[in-house]
Amino acid sequence: MLSNTSRPVITATLPVVGEHIGEIARRFYRHMFANHPELLDGVFNRGNQAHGEQQQALAGSVAAFAGGLVSTPQRTPEHLLKRIAHKHASLGIRPDQYQTVHDNLMWAIVDVLGDAVTPEVAAAWDEVYWLMANALINQERGLYSARGVTPETVWRKWEVEKKIKETPDVVTFVVKRVDDRLVTTSLPGQYVTVLIDMPDGVRQPRQYSLTRADDGEHRQFSVKRVRGNGEPEGEVSALLHDTVDVGDVLTLSLPYGDVVLDDSGRPVVFATAGIGITPMAGMLSHLVEAESRLPITVLHADLDEASFALRRQVVSDVLELRNAEMYLWYEKGAQTNEPVKGVFDGLMDLSHVDLPDNAVYYMCGPLVFMQPLRSALLGRGVAPQDIQYEVFGPDLWQADLD
Repeated sequence: MLSNTSRPVITATLPVVGEHIGEIARRFYRHMFANHPELLDGVFNRGNQAHGEQQQALAGSVAAFAGGLVSTPQRTPEHLLKRIAHKHASLGIRPDQYQTVHDNLMWAIVDVLGDAVTPEVAAAWDEVYWLMANALINQERGLYSARGVTPETVWRKWEVEKKIKETPDVVTFVVKRVDDRLVTTSLPGQYVTVLIDMPDGVRQPRQYSLTRADDGEHRQFSVKRVRGNGEPEGEVSALLHDTVDVGDVLTLSLPYGDVVLDDSGRPVVFATAGIGITPMAGMLSHLVEAESRLPITVLHADLDEASFALRRQVVSDVLELRNAEMYLWYEKGAQTNEPVKGVFDGLMDLSHVDLPDNAVYYMCGPLVFMQPLRSALLGRGVAPQDIQYEVFGPDLWQADLD
């Protein structure tokens, strides 16, 4: 809880910090990496750094946390913290690294805002930062403890057993364990971090959803190639697509992720677009393994049938479940060879579907897909707490879709 001394200071200065958040982020990262270049090896996604996405994400998260402390002083923004803590645990973030971030972030705030950062302003933002940092450290400590690991031991070697070309832009990797350690079971919907040695010797982390239930020996994840569209393409996705093959060994973290399948026994609706199908494919696989009798509705939007990654796995799982149905939306026309309940032309439109009562909803896809979809669900009377969603990429501070 923010102190009574700091709250009016944060309320007064939050607008100016928000106005300059982009420049604060740029100077913060430039200053931190100049002093700590080792953080670019295995911790930070340098692709996001190049595009400015991660810069906005971290600074934006601190500002969003501060805004939450001001608007709802009786509680901390647990939803935001939980998501960040899971991301950090999958990267092996250590408590001591928070001091490094603090020192460089506070330097950047002063560097950008100058004399506006009085001792009172600095003390208030220092309090905000450590409220957030300590909450994350405690959550991450619990996540490590629950898995019986430390930040240094979240990693494990896996050998590629299969590499499956799903679409021109998506490949699936099936990896098998190469040691005698037990395979810690993932929860349906979780992801792993893949830590890749790049040609220049720097390790780069990327997070990918697990797309099939664990069998005790294997894990499966799918990778979409990041196209540059005028900029350099994604270096890790390109390396995984072009150079990693059967027999190669990859380093994966333990599974983490806070968006997991509800076990309350209520009907389930999955609504996805594009590569957003990946966490839902993992959930469907778990439901099949559990021989679920729950009412399941799968809604998926894509460019066309050829672009639908994991299509055969997903459709097969829907058919195997006793009480499941699937609807598709294709931008290039309502044509399918799959035995689904319905296929429609264009973007996803919920008016085509009768949704079950008292359902739990899971969404994944671009923010431009999830924002209007969530609004439509709320308009149909779905309670906000019954809508969960996974946000890919570094934009966790935008995770509240209102």
